[in-house]
Amino acid sequence: MKLGLGLYRHMLNRQHYDFARQCGCTHLVVHLVDYFNQGNQENKNDQPIGDGSGWGFAGDPGKIWTVEELVQLKREINEAGLELEAIENFDPAHWHDILLDGPQKEAQIEKLKQIIRNVGEAGIPVFGYNFSLAGVSSRITGNFARGGARSVGMDGVDQRPIANGMVWNMVYDRNAPAGFIPEITHEQLWERLTWFLNELVPVAEQAGVKLAAHPDDPPMPFIRKTPRLVYQPQLYRKLLDIKPSRSNMLEFCLGSIAEMTEGDVYEATEQYASDIAYVHFRNVKGKVPHYKEVFVDEGDIDLIRILRILKEKKFDGVFIPDHTPQMSCDAPWYAGMAYTLGYMKAAMSLI
Repeated sequence: MKLGLGLYRHMLNRQHYDFARQCGCTHLVVHLVDYFNQGNQENKNDQPIGDGSGWGFAGDPGKIWTVEELVQLKREINEAGLELEAIENFDPAHWHDILLDGPQKEAQIEKLKQIIRNVGEAGIPVFGYNFSLAGVSSRITGNFARGGARSVGMDGVDQRPIANGMVWNMVYDRNAPAGFIPEITHEQLWERLTWFLNELVPVAEQAGVKLAAHPDDPPMPFIRKTPRLVYQPQLYRKLLDIKPSRSNMLEFCLGSIAEMTEGDVYEATEQYASDIAYVHFRNVKGKVPHYKEVFVDEGDIDLIRILRILKEKKFDGVFIPDHTPQMSCDAPWYAGMAYTLGYMKAAMSLI
C-alpha cells in the first residue's frame, strides 16, 4: 500500500512536491482543473464561491491536455522523488454535454478519448472521474472537528435548480439563456453513464489506463433537483457491471461510503477491494443529510480496520487524504494534511 497526496493545479509546484515527500508520500494524484479559480486558496477547504451556487469557470473547450504537457508534469514530479499515480476529474468544458446529453456529446466524447490516449501515452495509470450533474454540493463549513478545527459537513439538502450553462459546480457558458437545466430521472442518468462507459472503456483498455469512478458526494438520491448515481454501496456494482473491465474501476472514497444510509463501509471495502484503483482516506461522524468531517482518528470509521481488510485482500494501491480539517495555525491546510498523512503512514506501517 502506498501513501499519496492530492494536489490541485495551482499547487503543482516544487514547494508542494517537497511537502508531500517530507510527509512520507511516494505518489501524487493531481487535478488539472482549479475548481476554485476565482481567487480561492488551498486553505478554503474545498468550498464554493459566492452564494455557494458555483465554484468558478470551466477551461478552454478547444484545448485538451497534451502528451507533451503531461510528460513534462510527470517528469517534474519524478524529479521531486514522487510518482504520478492519477489525474482526477475532467474539465467541465470538455464533457458538459456528455453529462447533460447535449448536442455536442459526440464531439466531446472524442476529446475525452484523446485525453485518455494522451494520459496512457504519458505513462499515467489512472484517471478518476465523478459522473454527476451537481457535483459536490450541499456542503457547509464550521468548527466541526476536535478542538474546533474547521471542516466541512452537511445539514440538509440544497435543492436549488442548476442554472443553464453550469454543470459540476462550474460555468461552461457565460452567455447561456436564463433558466435551469431540465429535470431528469435516475434511469436517464444511468443511460448517459452507460453510453459514456461503452464509448470510453475500450479506449482506456487500449491506452492502459484505469478509469476510476467516485461515488456521489454527498451520497443523496437527489441534489439540486438532479438525480445521483452511486449514493448507496450496491450501486457501485451496477456501475461495474455496465462494462466489466480492468479499465472500469473505482475511486473508493471512504468518507462518502460511510455517509451512505444503507450498507456498511467495512462490507463495501471487502466487496469491492479488487475493483479499487485508489482510495480517498478520510473520516466522518454521521450520515447524510447530517454529517460532519473530522480528524482521521475521531470519526465513525475504524480506519485501521479498513487498512487491515485491504491488506488481507492484497490491495497495493495508493491512499490519499482528499481533504482534512484545517488546524488553528498560520498554515491550516499544511498542518491538517501533515497530521493526516502522519497518521496514515504510521497506521500503514503497523498493520
